[in-house]
Formats: sequence, C-alpha cells, structure tokens
Amino acid sequence: MRKISSRFILFILLFPVVGVGFAQSTRASQADMATPSQPLRNSNESRTLSVRIERPFATVYEFLVEPANWSQWAFGLGKSLRQSDRGWIANSGSGTIKVHFTPRNEFGVLDHTVIRSSGTEVYVPMRLIHNGNGCELLFTLFREKGVTDERYNADSNFVQRDLNGLKNLLEK
Repeated sequence: MRKISSRFILFILLFPVVGVGFAQSTRASQADMATPSQPLRNSNESRTLSVRIERPFATVYEFLVEPANWSQWAFGLGKSLRQSDRGWIANSGSGTIKVHFTPRNEFGVLDHTVIRSSGTEVYVPMRLIHNGNGCELLFTLFREKGVTDERYNADSNFVQRDLNGLKNLLEK
C-alpha cells in the first residue's frame, strides 16, 4: 500500500484556507449537498480546456506563477495586466478589473479570481500537472448565467487560442 505523505495531508487540510476562491467553491451547507433524489442546484456548465507543453513542469510553473508574464500570452486579461498599489489590475471593455492570484505552491494550482468593475467575481480554476517530461495546463471555463451558446463557444475558442499561444511561447 502506498504511504500518503504528510505534505499532501497538510495540503488537503490547509489549502482551502489559502487558495483564492477554492474555499468558496468547495464550501457547501447541508442544504446545498446533493442527495440521489435531489440534484445540486446553482452549479454552472463548465469546460476544461487543456494544452500539453513540452517543457519541464518547474520551468512552466515558474513562468505562470509570475502574473507579470501573463500579458505575453493571456490576452483574455489583456496586455494591460499590471501591478498597482491595489494589487493586480487590467483594463477591460467595462472598466478596470482586479485579479487575485493563488499564492505560489508546490501543487501546480494557478487559480485566479477576476473582479469586474461591477463587483462581480469570476473564479477561474487553472492547474498545471506533470505529463512525462513535460506538463499539461488545465483551464476550467464556467458558463455564466445568460451567456448564449454562441458566446460560450467563442469564449472557449478564445481561451484555447491563449493556451496554444502559451505553448508556442514556451516551446520556442
């Protein structure tokens, strides 16, 4: 039987406290819990998009964990992503947005939360995982209420283009 490391147990116990958005997305009251006869309500459709990157996990993680590098590939946040006295911000069509990033960790968690000028928070789970000598970046896109199929497909395509651009940038 495989022994579970104490670091892994510590991660499982502490990560919901330190992960940006993670604790909010996993916390559920008894009323929210699904039973076989009562499905969960208020969950959103999602797609997990991915890209395989033929570079070592550590190299890719070091690039991604630094938000200043995102303007080179994450055009969904725009080329205007910058650090201010209020944290990371970027320009959008509806005004200035704030972006909170998950702190550096050894697990490849790169989640971030975008806070629109309206105050609406959009949680974006993102994970980097080992894949042989390279790695795989997984990006989950939640469908927001009221978003049409056409818009959701366009958003998915836009994210995939960003991921492919990251791959091309890092594999040069």
